[in-house]
Amino acid sequence: MSASDVESALRSEGHRVTGPRLAVWRALTESDGHLTAEELAGHVEAIDPTVNVASVYRSLGLFEELGIARQSQLGDGGARWEIAHPDEHFHMVCRACGTVDHHRGSLVQAVTDHLAGHGFQAEQVELIVTGLCTRCVVAS
Repeated sequence: MSASDVESALRSEGHRVTGPRLAVWRALTESDGHLTAEELAGHVEAIDPTVNVASVYRSLGLFEELGIARQSQLGDGGARWEIAHPDEHFHMVCRACGTVDHHRGSLVQAVTDHLAGHGFQAEQVELIVTGLCTRCVVAS
């Protein structure tokens, strides 16, 4: 999603397009994703040193509300932020080096279908698989 798409999303929901919001979006899109708000604030500071951490948190919350960013709990006790992606992308977290990758597969849909068969309508599925990435398997 480009900066102009973000501007359109903000305006369509009655929000102002501000420099801090655009700086947070830029930092989020230029990073590898899966960063804490504090880590993102460091990236934002390099873009615009006048943006404070509170503005980063508010922008991330607004982006999540608009459905263009998402927060994930990847098992390390902190919230990680990334560009929104469909639920069928699940996270693979390397317990050795901390790398987080996405994997797309039918497993999330199978879980959703299974739950629907029990009368539960899933709204969001966060699947996290912890193990060793290829690089760490080779190194061990």
